[in-house]
Amino acid sequence: MKSAGHPDYHFITVTMTDGSTFRTRSTYGKDGAELHLDIDSKSHPAWTGGTQTLMDRGGRVSRFKDKYGSFLKK
Repeated sequence: MKSAGHPDYHFITVTMTDGSTFRTRSTYGKDGAELHLDIDSKSHPAWTGGTQTLMDRGGRVSRFKDKYGSFLKK
């Protein structure tokens, strides 16, 4: 197998939403890079069983509701 055709596989540090960290191997970034997660298994409702709350970043949710809100009304 040719080694030139494959990405570099190295250790990175992953930071969860609660601040805990772990080391894993990945092709992300360079050796020793840090990956900060916005959503993970400790905060996402699919894993926690909680209800989902929409975070309006940059007005995206409000623009969507303004554009398509009339379809939801009966």
